Amino acid sequence: MGDRSSLQLGLKCDQSCFNYKKDNFYPKIMIKLPKKLMLLGSGELGKEFTIAAQRLGNHVVAVDRYPNAPAMQVADESEVISMLSGEDLDRVVTKHQPDYIIPEIEAIRTEKLAEFEQRGIIVIPTAKATHYTMNRDRIRELAHHELGVRTAKYAYAKTLAEMQTVAREIGFPNVVKPVMSSSGKGQSVVNHADEVETAWNYAILHGRGSANEGSRGDSQKLIIEEFINFEIEITLLTIKQWHSPTIFCPPIGHRQARGDYQESWQPAEITPAQLLATQEIATKVTDALGGAGIFGVEFFITADEVIFSELSPRPHDTGMVTLISQNLNEFELHLRAVLGLPIPNIMQYAPAASAVILANKNSDRIYFTGVADALNTPDVDIRLFGKPDSRPYRRMGVALAKADTTQLARIKAFDAASKIQIVDG
Repeated sequence: MGDRSSLQLGLKCDQSCFNYKKDNFYPKIMIKLPKKLMLLGSGELGKEFTIAAQRLGNHVVAVDRYPNAPAMQVADESEVISMLSGEDLDRVVTKHQPDYIIPEIEAIRTEKLAEFEQRGIIVIPTAKATHYTMNRDRIRELAHHELGVRTAKYAYAKTLAEMQTVAREIGFPNVVKPVMSSSGKGQSVVNHADEVETAWNYAILHGRGSANEGSRGDSQKLIIEEFINFEIEITLLTIKQWHSPTIFCPPIGHRQARGDYQESWQPAEITPAQLLATQEIATKVTDALGGAGIFGVEFFITADEVIFSELSPRPHDTGMVTLISQNLNEFELHLRAVLGLPIPNIMQYAPAASAVILANKNSDRIYFTGVADALNTPDVDIRLFGKPDSRPYRRMGVALAKADTTQLARIKAFDAASKIQIVDG
C-alpha cells in the first residue's frame, strides 16, 4: 500500500494481507520490536504509557522540564530540557534518534515536530495534528469553520481590553482559557464583567508553560467561550489506527473544578443517539488530523445537542478510569495504535470510576498516609504518581474503583481518595 501510514511505519502490505475479524480487519504485517520511543512530557500519563511500552520490550526516553518526573522513574533514559527551546529539542532528538516522538504535553515547540518528521521520525499522531491540537484556536477553527462541527460560541483576546470587549459580546457567564494549556490550567468561569480582569490574570499566570505552569511562555492569547448549560460532560476515547477503522471506548463522564478534572466514570449515561453523534464527530475531526493513536475527544451533552469541546491527541486524564475498567487501558490502546498492533476488542469489565488525590500545600518532601485503609475495600486500586514536589491542587494520585453501578463506583473511588492524606516528610 502506498499511503502515508504504511510508509511511516516502514511496512509492506497488499490487499491479500488483510485478515477480517468481526467488523474490523487487521493487516498481517511483520512489525519489528523493540522501538525507541521518545516522550515529550513525562507526567503521570506518560508514566503509565511507559510501563505499557516496556511490557512489549520497547525502549523509552522520557523528556521533561524538571528532573525525576513520573515517567522518568520508569523510563530507560531521561533528559531534562526546556520544552520551549527548539535548540534543546533538536539536541535530544539528534542524540537519541528515536523511531517515534510522542508528545504528552502542550508546552512544546510544536513547529520543531515538522522538522523531525521530515527527518523520517514518526510524530504521534502527526506533526500537523499535534500543532493543531496543542493550540485551542487552531483546533477550534478546524472543527467549527472547516468541518462544520457545532462548538460553543467563541472569540479570542490578546489584551485585557480586548477580553473585556469580547466577554461582553459573548455574554455572561462565559469561560476563559489560555489558547495553549493542559489539564484545565488557567481556566475559569466569568459570571460578571467585574471578574474579567481576575480571569485574565489567572489565565496568563497559570496556563501551561509560564513560570506557574500556565500559558506557553511566549503566548498571551486567550479564548473566551459561551457557557454551555450541559447535562453531562464526557470524554470519548477515540482510537485512530494506521490500517484499520477508528474504534472507541465506552464514553466517560467527568466532573471538573478549577478547570481540572476531579472524577470520571465509565460508562457515561447518554442515549444511543447521543453516542452515535459523538462517534461521528470524533471520527470526522480525527480523520482530518490524520495519524494514529488515541485521542481524548471532549463533548458537552445538553438536552438537545451534542457539542464538541476539546481534543487531546494522547491518553486523557479522565481516561485513567480505564486502568480498572477495561481489558485494554487507554495507554495500552495508544501503544497498539501507535505501533500498528491489533486491537481485537475493547471490553469493559464493570462500571468504574476514578477520583483524584490532590495536594493542599507546597512541599518537596512528600509522604502519603491512609493508603492501606483505602486499599482495604474490594475492587479499589490506587495510583500514586511519584511527583517530586507538591503545590495546592496539584494532582498527586488517583483512586480507582469498580462496582455494580457507576454511582456506587463513584462513591467508592471518592471514599478511597479521601482516606489518603499527603504529609510532610
